[in-house]
Amino acid sequence: MKSSFLLAAAAAIGLAGPAVAQQRIPVGHLMDNSGATSDVGLPYGQGVADTLAWVNASRNGISGRQLNVLGFDYGYAAPRAVGQYQAWSRDRVVAIQGWGTADTEALTRFVTRDRIPYISGSYSAALTDAAGRSGRQGVEATPFNFFYGPSYSDALRGMLQWAKQDWDRSGRAGRPKYVHMGANHPYPNSPKEAGESLARELGFDVLPAIQFALTPGDYTAQCLTLGNQGANYAYLGNTAGSNLSVLRACQTAGVQVQFLGNVWGMDENAMKAAGTAANGVVFPVRTAVVWGQDAPGMTTARQISRISDPTGTAYRTVHYLAGMCAAMLMTEAMDTAAEGGGAITGERIREGFYARQNWVPRGFEGLCSPSSFAPDDHRGTMRVALYRAKVSGDTSQGSVADLVAAGTIKLEPVTVIELERRREWLGW
Repeated sequence: MKSSFLLAAAAAIGLAGPAVAQQRIPVGHLMDNSGATSDVGLPYGQGVADTLAWVNASRNGISGRQLNVLGFDYGYAAPRAVGQYQAWSRDRVVAIQGWGTADTEALTRFVTRDRIPYISGSYSAALTDAAGRSGRQGVEATPFNFFYGPSYSDALRGMLQWAKQDWDRSGRAGRPKYVHMGANHPYPNSPKEAGESLARELGFDVLPAIQFALTPGDYTAQCLTLGNQGANYAYLGNTAGSNLSVLRACQTAGVQVQFLGNVWGMDENAMKAAGTAANGVVFPVRTAVVWGQDAPGMTTARQISRISDPTGTAYRTVHYLAGMCAAMLMTEAMDTAAEGGGAITGERIREGFYARQNWVPRGFEGLCSPSSFAPDDHRGTMRVALYRAKVSGDTSQGSVADLVAAGTIKLEPVTVIELERRREWLGW
């Protein structure tokens, strides 16, 4: 039902008569509402869809032209995404809101060739080397790829720096032990080498990686391996759906380790689903605040939320808010392209991403963390804000909103790590 609702919301953005439709600006929106990452794809995609609908309704689109958003649920199957891209090319879309790592990387050459800005839900560091100057094997120039927030690699680097501080504060003897966990897939593998390299640099013992699938399952064996290895810090590279299986199995097996979730690896819905098994997980949050906290931009966020929740009662997770900010970066880049009667083309939209430094979309102050893009460096931020999942009781009863209001689950700010913009980390 959620999937159908999101698609309906996205489709509603494009409703118009034939004469008006000719003037509308075609934009693609690739979503995972039914595949292996739909647990986090649904709220993120809803945030994008609602925001683009709100731009049409409250800001009259882009320079007086409505957006014609072409939504497609590709079920996290990269070949389907490539096929849909061909259809969108025929529709002459000027920009695309994308999703996963495998499909985004598969489409990189296409969007570069066709000069179509592609704002993904993948934060693979390989997408940040805009000019192709890193010299890293397998990393190509990505002049039309953008995303909102730190890369997977930089987010993991931030967590590892925090983990080393945490270890030193604890007064424990010896060297901390770190392990990477996740599926053998481009998404969880994206930051693996970068994380293990920095862990060694910081003084961790790096343990052999532990694999588990992107789908939920029985991961007792992985937890027993984790315990036998004596790991102190473990990175969970999958989305929340399968990570929860690991957390529950480790709780049952009595394996205690400080889990570090990737940006898609934990959220408020996952905290409700996992219960106390999720307590203590540290993970990065892309926005400056979470739902319900005070910020000027939260007023705008609540207006957007009413696009698909007219009652205004829905609790919006960290992924919904990140989807809003990603959509707003694209639309404001389009606004820049249209200034002075300019044509809204892919090249001009790309230039719009470079027009501002410490960029917070108008009306989203205090909500969307600042972004800065350069023609040779698409790392939008080196700021990694870390939160801890806190679960203090039974989560089986009541909605996420109820549990947050009662204080049973909450997101606790931990720290903010400001990484160096090291040249050797570009594209890695």
